[in-house]
Amino acid sequence: MSSIEIRPLPAAASSDDGVMADITRLVNQVYAESEKGLWRDGAERTTKAELAALTLAGEIVVARLGGRLAGSVRVQRLDEVTGEFGMLAADPAHRGTGVGRELVRYAERSCRQDGLAVMQLELLVPREWSHPSKEFLAAWYERMGYRQVRVGAFEEDFPQLNPLLATPCDYRIYHKSLVLP
Repeated sequence: MSSIEIRPLPAAASSDDGVMADITRLVNQVYAESEKGLWRDGAERTTKAELAALTLAGEIVVARLGGRLAGSVRVQRLDEVTGEFGMLAADPAHRGTGVGRELVRYAERSCRQDGLAVMQLELLVPREWSHPSKEFLAAWYERMGYRQVRVGAFEEDFPQLNPLLATPCDYRIYHKSLVLP
């Protein structure tokens, strides 16, 4: 198997309709499966316009295997000490090959190099039942050193998105120290 290549998407890619369509399709496909039952029918995780804006801002990183898109992640600075990764998507055809793990490692390394001390992620979870994919992800993040620091009420913090939910949800906020011992 070829090695995983991870690089930030250049700002110029924001105007490449094919590239934006491929990443949008990948993110929406992955989230449709991993968040099945959380959203009303037809709700999508992202749009080409949103991804183009995030690419222009330098926040989209892609993973390629053999030159083909295998995953993506959004990496951003939240404040003076905190970075965040989100919208993590690994192509189901490459699941188990380390694409997701390498995208997270890249995000952590990038934020550490920018002088940030903490990495954050948010995980949407149903309030009244257990979602197998979300429980798998929570355990996966914990194995990578992330610890839940608080729970947010989705309807309070994302009132514009709340009507799209099919079930009441919270979101768990996880942190990991980026300071090397």
